[in-house]
Amino acid sequence: MKNRSSKLVVFVAILLTILQANLALAQSKLVKNLAAGKPQTLVAYGTSLTAAAGGHAWVDSVNRALNKKYSGLLKTVNAAKSGMWSTWGVQNLEDSVIRKNPDAVLIEFSMNDAFLSYKTSVELARLNLNYMIDRLKLYNPDCEVILQTMNIALNVHATARPDLLKYYQMYRDVAKARGLLLIDHYPHWQELLAKGKDAYLSEVPDGIHPGIEASKNIIAPYVIKLLEGRK
Repeated sequence: MKNRSSKLVVFVAILLTILQANLALAQSKLVKNLAAGKPQTLVAYGTSLTAAAGGHAWVDSVNRALNKKYSGLLKTVNAAKSGMWSTWGVQNLEDSVIRKNPDAVLIEFSMNDAFLSYKTSVELARLNLNYMIDRLKLYNPDCEVILQTMNIALNVHATARPDLLKYYQMYRDVAKARGLLLIDHYPHWQELLAKGKDAYLSEVPDGIHPGIEASKNIIAPYVIKLLEGRK
């Protein structure tokens, strides 16, 4: 009898693992609701990688693509601000995000959390990120929080962010621990950099901000792909 019970426990554990793996590839709640005909509000929150020209380009591209497919049901708000980091994100969450009544929020602050001058350790960045997630869930338990890692910093920007990869890994860890969708852009930029520094700078001219075309053609399609749960 004990052997049968042990086998059942093992079977259930394996089944849960399979279900969790499939869930990682499932459509986002945002897209499921759009597909069901429910109007949705998406807020993009983060740094200049979301707020600046290239940032607006990928956010606008995502908005247009999803509205085209889902009958104009999506309202997208870009609440990011250039030069900001997660401490600012915490301080401005109420006005910049929660007052917009979001159904889903995209968060990226790692690039500036890693900036040495801001003196934000990985642990402090983790506390800030978890606070934002907790506050959003308190506002609305059904609010979908989606985390993003972004691109690679080069030259002086890399020197000012020597531990950037640790901050990206923290986002991965938090997403995994809390069962959140993670849009991990970093590997794509790594592939581009592997082709040579000149190839990378052709898409990220200043070494930190993807250009408008790169934002439209590299960032936006991947955001849409993961929101829709496509491999």
